[in-house]
Amino acid sequence: MPALNVEFSDRELEDLRQIAKERGTSMKALVREAAAADIARHRALQEGAEAFRRFFQAHADEFAAAFPDDEPPARGEGRAA
Repeated sequence: MPALNVEFSDRELEDLRQIAKERGTSMKALVREAAAADIARHRALQEGAEAFRRFFQAHADEFAAAFPDDEPPARGEGRAA
């Protein structure tokens, strides 16, 4: 299995030791669990953002009609520089 060496400050390392001890787990398991949770969170945020983009694109005309003041000016329109 691939491995990764990670450097921590003395304070961070002591905090990790304490947390691992409190949870009754190893530091390696604690760090792996934290990384896995962050990966899962990142994926969920990406999936949520993509679902929102699809929804917004599918309903763009409805949003434009409901919120006309929020629509950007069409190309060639708008204020002159």
